[in-house]
Amino acid sequence: MENRICQNCKKEFVIEPDDFGFYEKIKVPPPTFCPPCRFQRRMTWRNERSLFKRNCDLCKNGIISMYPASAIFPVYCRACWYSDKWDAINYGQNYDFSKSFFDQIKELMQKVPVLGIWQRNVIDSPYSNMCGECRNTYLSVSVVAGSENVFYSRAVDKSFNIIDCFNIRESDSCYENIEVEKNYNCQHIKLSRNCIDSYYLVDCVNCNNCILSSNLRNKEYYIRNKQYSKEDYLSEIKKLNLDSRKSRESINTEFNDICKVAIYRYANIVKSVNSSGNNLMNVKNCHECFDMYNAENQKYCYRSFNMKDSMDIFFSQISELLYEYTTGALNDYNVKFSYSAMDAVRNADYTESCISSNNLFGCISIKSKENVILNKVYSKEEYEKMRERIIKHMSDMPYVDKKGRIYKYGEFFPVDLSRFAYNETVAQDFMSLTKEQIINQGYRFLEQETKHFEITISAEKIPDNINDVDEKILEEIIECKDKGKCNHRCTTAFRLTKDEFSFYKKHGIPLPNKCPNCRFYERFLDILPPKLWHRKCMKTGCTNEFETSYSPDRPEIIYCERCYQQEVY
Repeated sequence: MENRICQNCKKEFVIEPDDFGFYEKIKVPPPTFCPPCRFQRRMTWRNERSLFKRNCDLCKNGIISMYPASAIFPVYCRACWYSDKWDAINYGQNYDFSKSFFDQIKELMQKVPVLGIWQRNVIDSPYSNMCGECRNTYLSVSVVAGSENVFYSRAVDKSFNIIDCFNIRESDSCYENIEVEKNYNCQHIKLSRNCIDSYYLVDCVNCNNCILSSNLRNKEYYIRNKQYSKEDYLSEIKKLNLDSRKSRESINTEFNDICKVAIYRYANIVKSVNSSGNNLMNVKNCHECFDMYNAENQKYCYRSFNMKDSMDIFFSQISELLYEYTTGALNDYNVKFSYSAMDAVRNADYTESCISSNNLFGCISIKSKENVILNKVYSKEEYEKMRERIIKHMSDMPYVDKKGRIYKYGEFFPVDLSRFAYNETVAQDFMSLTKEQIINQGYRFLEQETKHFEITISAEKIPDNINDVDEKILEEIIECKDKGKCNHRCTTAFRLTKDEFSFYKKHGIPLPNKCPNCRFYERFLDILPPKLWHRKCMKTGCTNEFETSYSPDRPEIIYCERCYQQEVY
């Protein structure tokens, strides 16, 4: 074990013996940034929700893109980028040993076309970013694994007919569900699984027709944690008048009070061995990992599944030996310091948006090639010799950013090279900074564009009851209740889609009176950060201690595993 000082935040961090073993296995030097700073640095490369209207630089058609029209590099629509109308090899350049590696890849980044919106095997979803293997998604992010009909949601796996949800798996017909699995026809559910036809539940399992309850197990027809007959339950549900927004606002207030007195397990870890973090299922030897399942031997990872032997990654699946990686890995092997190795990339360093390729170093948008450096193809022997020379050169002539941070081989891309401003990325979501902090720490800041929509219906005039609305509402530009006076990147106005409206009608859900961004960030407040605090069990008399994602300033009642099991089961 070794203590080191992070060159970014100047705080001490620890490198464990197992960490050194992993670095030796993949032939990289130990990091000079601490785990939180490495996490933040990778996050600055992922823009999920800032989308722009612009034209494709190849076909000239109008598209939705995560890059504005003012971007200094070529941006292609999905059809053009995936097509054979162009070849990224044509932008290849010789390696120049008189310049630092990162200066050269920065030059390459300004020439090679990039994918305007991140999609892989996606159908009928022009307004969704960072999605793969899904169909008919709208303004949603990280939707994968065959999901379909998903609206205004994030982190959705193998689910159908989902609106306004976050971290949901193998579920159907759900609205406002957070951190759930295998639910059906449920609304306003948190930290629950295998629930059917239920509303406003927190930490419930195998429940059917329950509402406004917490910590239930294998229950049916419960209201406020009290048993009812089927007839009485249905009668009470009618009295709640769930079709009305005003009634729901009152119920939301009551539900928030229920959540405050519910008992929470220190971590949502299920069927897992020798692991720490939160929202883990069926994992083994995974430490400080979050939102993961079916994984083994991982550390400092977030939102990945079916993974093995990786460290410092997020948003990845079905891959092995990944390190300092972000966004969309699938069937990859031995990929390091990279963004978007989209599918079947092997033995790659410092790549961006590559597919079905082997032996890459400093490459962008390469498809079905091997032995490539700065988008130039070499023989295998030449590639191996050049790779070793470049790694040595990166140490002999390191890149130094404007804040004096030194980048040699073994560090992720410098923040200077990110195509996005800090406040466009998920870094701002998880590690929020003020404009002054963003600039002082060497990041870019993007001023929010002022919106000027011609609103046709004010927030106050949106019908209260869903039964009082017809399809004419689809023609309206609806004012957001927050009117831009919040910190949620409010769009000030929004429209309803036909599929969304049909869902509200079918399930008796009042129309929303806030824009999708405001709804998302209000939901995001309930999400625990990918971070751990050392705390004690809150049950009187218990002295157990643990690592938890519930920070000490949160209001929830947190129990250790033993006390939680005794109280709830």
